[in-house]
Amino acid sequence: MIDLFDRIYKDKGPLGKWAKQAEGYFIFPKLEGQISNRMQFNGKEVLTWSINDYLGLANHPEVRKADAQAAADFGMAYPMGARMMSGHTKYHEQLERELAAFVHKEAAYLLNFGYQGMVSTIDALVSRNDVIVYDADAHACIIDGVRLHHGKRFTYQHNDIESFEKNLKRAAKLTEETGGGILVITEGVFGMRGEQGKLKEIIAYKEKYNFRILVDDAHGFGTLGKTGAGAGEEQGVQDGIDVYFGTFAKSMAGIGGFVAGDREVIQYLQYNLRSQIFAKSLPMPMVIGALKRLDMIRTMPELKDKLWENVNALQNGLKEKGFNIGSTNTCVTPVYLEGEIPEAMAMVHDLRENYRIFCSIVVYPVIPKGMILLRLIPTAAHTLKDVEETISAFSSIREKLATGVYKKVAASMM
Repeated sequence: MIDLFDRIYKDKGPLGKWAKQAEGYFIFPKLEGQISNRMQFNGKEVLTWSINDYLGLANHPEVRKADAQAAADFGMAYPMGARMMSGHTKYHEQLERELAAFVHKEAAYLLNFGYQGMVSTIDALVSRNDVIVYDADAHACIIDGVRLHHGKRFTYQHNDIESFEKNLKRAAKLTEETGGGILVITEGVFGMRGEQGKLKEIIAYKEKYNFRILVDDAHGFGTLGKTGAGAGEEQGVQDGIDVYFGTFAKSMAGIGGFVAGDREVIQYLQYNLRSQIFAKSLPMPMVIGALKRLDMIRTMPELKDKLWENVNALQNGLKEKGFNIGSTNTCVTPVYLEGEIPEAMAMVHDLRENYRIFCSIVVYPVIPKGMILLRLIPTAAHTLKDVEETISAFSSIREKLATGVYKKVAASMM
């Protein structure tokens, strides 16, 4: 019999094996100072493109005032206990009503954390006789939720409707035998590629295959659609979404999330969502703060307008300079380059130290080997000057990458 930890000592995992070279700089970096377009990294000011504060609310004076007042009035502990037992308040109910109305659904239920909420929602919605059909590029929280399912699940190729229907047919045939139903899961916005999920095309198959659809709209909530109600509103199919999931961690610049849908379905989740039944209620400052943020999203459309001014300037500017930004049609702005992990580390070090630009770096195993993805998140707090500075810097590092400068630097470092 071996020691359980033997595997851990020998194999640190595809990212963990780089810990010695990367920890504290490329992995677990420390961004400090006020959340804004410019922050501090390693004691230097950097232009920051890695904060999911889409609408610039994180450090907005009105938001900070509301957060501070709620903390002063209630403290961080109230309410104590789980919602079902002793952690329920009129403010939680108010936030749920306002969220439901905002995303055009009958009812909503608050979640302490988006990740665990999605995992638990999937677990609650399906039984062992049901079949799940989900996009191959689904977020990790969806993958983990699907793993809890005791029944069958099929993945379809990312945003591929032909593959989607092929797997729907497999699911339909199987449910004829099991007597179960079909749950389709996709995302409103895929956070790495920046592509919207093909909600309109998927929902068009509902009548034929009699499935229900759960949409994770973490990146679409607050950024897409006429009112900011998300990808479903943007594509004109919000009514076709059976269970809508949104998070406070992006546009709302907070912690928590919610699910919304028909009243009877949401009531079922209230009584069966294990991650909420057995967890402490969302603290009052987060609830009051979320009410303030939601009100600002509703009443200050200029926040979303400024966001999209910056998004369009950045994405159009990158394309004009010949950069590959994939097929993004959202705020998420991926820049694809070719190179290996050591080159990527040398390039990002140069970008941060000499050009003072901080963005996320994504490499294998998240994307294929030989590719480097620099992921930019434009926000309403950025300026057009920030955009110009970034495009100029990216042009310089691309040339260095192409001429082998970073390969030589990486070789010397190794």
